[in-house]
Formats: sequence, C-alpha cells, structure tokens
Amino acid sequence: MADLHGLIYAYHSSPALGDLVIPRTSASLPFCSRYRLIDFALSSMTNAGVRDVGVIMQRDYQSLLDHLGTGKDWDLSRLSGGLRLLPPFGMHGSRIGEYRGCMEALSAVISYISDINQNHIVLFRGDIAANIDLKDVFEAHLSSGCEITAICTEKACKGGSDFRFVLDTPTTSKKILFSSSEKKGSLPTAEIYIIKKSLLLDLIEWCGDNGKQHFHRDALAYYLNEGGTVGLYVHKGYVACIRSVSDYYSANMDMLKAECRNDLFPDENPIYTKGRSSVSTYYGESSFAKNSLVADGCYIEGELDNCVLFRNVRIKKGAKLKNCIIMQDSVIGENVTMNHVIADKYTFISDGLFLSGSHVLPIIVPKCKVI
Repeated sequence: MADLHGLIYAYHSSPALGDLVIPRTSASLPFCSRYRLIDFALSSMTNAGVRDVGVIMQRDYQSLLDHLGTGKDWDLSRLSGGLRLLPPFGMHGSRIGEYRGCMEALSAVISYISDINQNHIVLFRGDIAANIDLKDVFEAHLSSGCEITAICTEKACKGGSDFRFVLDTPTTSKKILFSSSEKKGSLPTAEIYIIKKSLLLDLIEWCGDNGKQHFHRDALAYYLNEGGTVGLYVHKGYVACIRSVSDYYSANMDMLKAECRNDLFPDENPIYTKGRSSVSTYYGESSFAKNSLVADGCYIEGELDNCVLFRNVRIKKGAKLKNCIIMQDSVIGENVTMNHVIADKYTFISDGLFLSGSHVLPIIVPKCKVI
C-alpha cells in the first residue's frame, strides 16, 4: 500500500517484566520458539504491502538492532525507504531521561514524521503478539472517511489496557472510556491505529503546547472532545499484549494450543523472523516430549511436558521439565527437575537441581546465569 507508512513503538518495557527486559526492550523478547515480539508488527505491515517502516527506540535496544539488521528478512531492505531505526532524538527543553508517553516519543521523531511521503500512518506497539490484516483495516479506514481508525478486539486482549471505545454506530465511536467497569456497548482497543499524517502532526503539536504526553488520555480524549470520530475495526483473531511476566508466560503457553497457534500463524499471512540455519533437533533414546514446541538445533535427552524450547537448547539425561520456557543456547543438567520456569538465553542449570514456580508467578533464570 503506497499510501500507508508504519511506525512501531519499541522504546518502552514494562517494569513488570522484571529480569526479562534487563538485557533488552520488550519488543525484542523471544516468543514461541523462534520469533521476537516485534516480528508480528513488522510481518503484519509486510503482508499488507507497507514498504516504509520506522521503529522508535530509546534504551536497551542492542538486542533489537541485532535482530532487525537491515530489515531484509521482512523485505524492508531498500535503497529508498524501507526500515528506518529511530534512536532517541534530543528534545529541546527536556531533562527527562525516558519518554513519559507515546506522544512524547512521537514528538521526539517529529522531523521524521514530517518527512513521511504517505498520507496515513499505522501506529503499532512492538510488544503485541497479533497477526493483523492491515490491508483490510486500511480499506475499512478509507471507506469510513474517519481520520483515525482503532483496531479493537471482541474481548479484552491478554495483558491489554482498560481503554474501551463506546459504540456510536457499529463501526464508529465518539467516546473513550478509561478503566471503566461498564463494558456493554463498548469495545476494547488493541492499541493499534491508522491515522492521517496531518491529524497526527496536529495532535503532537497540541500535546507539546499543553504539556501532554499520552496518546489515549490526552491526544485521543482531546480529539474526541473536539467532536472527532474514531472508526472501529474489530480483529477477531488472537491478541496478547506482553506487559508482565505472567503475560509473557501465558502467551507462550497459549502457543501449545493448536487453535491459538493456527490463529496467530495462518499460512496466508506468515510471520517472518531473522533467518538462522540450524541442524535438526536430536532426540536421544531416553528422551520423551509431550505437547511441546521445540526449535531446531536442540539436543534432547531428558523429558519435556508442555514446554517451549528455543534454538540450540540442551536437555541432559534424567532432566524432567514441565510447563517451562527455555531460551536459546541454554543447558539443563542431568537429573534436573523444573516446573513453571523461564530460563533466559545462555543459562546453565547444574545437575540435580529442583526449581518450581507457578503459572501466576513462574521462576525467571536471568540471561547468562549459572545456577
């Protein structure tokens, strides 16, 4: 789509993600054996024909840079346009070390936004696992005549906010609710929007002039109070917003369910990720695997039940893992017992240890940790 530009928020990580985001931003969190969360935003745009994408970053983005590279895995490596990585720009008069909200982040890259050739921009969070048909959304956006279209869900998405749009008609809204218990006649937002470039620039200017930083509570509320109308598009597929350890754990465990996995990874709209060649996974004579996702390059001699394993993980003899997420290049020693554990990259669990958490509060083994 020649008239749609992509902007991905990849500058923020929720503190509730704890040790998982010490070495990285939440947009680069590993997900479902081989992907990163930002792959869903990038792939949704690529599948819709969006060829110009900006990624707003601020801190802890080395992992993100390593993953994105030139953008070739998403067909965004181009001589003109393509993928543009937007590191933190200095903001005149600001003494704050972090963006306090989406509008402040957008204000920091306003020179980039002003130079965008397209008339419409899709704003997409980098910490959302959702496969969005943006081509269909954009067609609905143009047909509605609205300056902004919100992608909503039929029910509140996992880990999502409490922002809801009150239905004015089945496809439009003139009012947004914040943390309201009243759900009848309203739709929760997935926090993905298509907006006219001219309106976005106006809202950035208004927020800057009035000391406002937030997209929903400030910019959208102002727009609606001034008589604006938001178009509504209902996405009926799987959506998970990863803002806490519990969100991250449960979303990965959802991928062990065929219906959730097939919904997020349909053949007609593939999710692309950084290519990495690996040998096939080896299963030893004493190994056992039940209802688990196991990436290439693993060496399995122990037992797996309801687990998600990333590339090049080694599970030694006698080890028994249940309800665990093990990230790439980790080693689980002999006769280890683990339940409800998230082991980050390059971790080493010594022989004979017992680790057990819960589905609400799984144990996290930090990156490169030796236990």
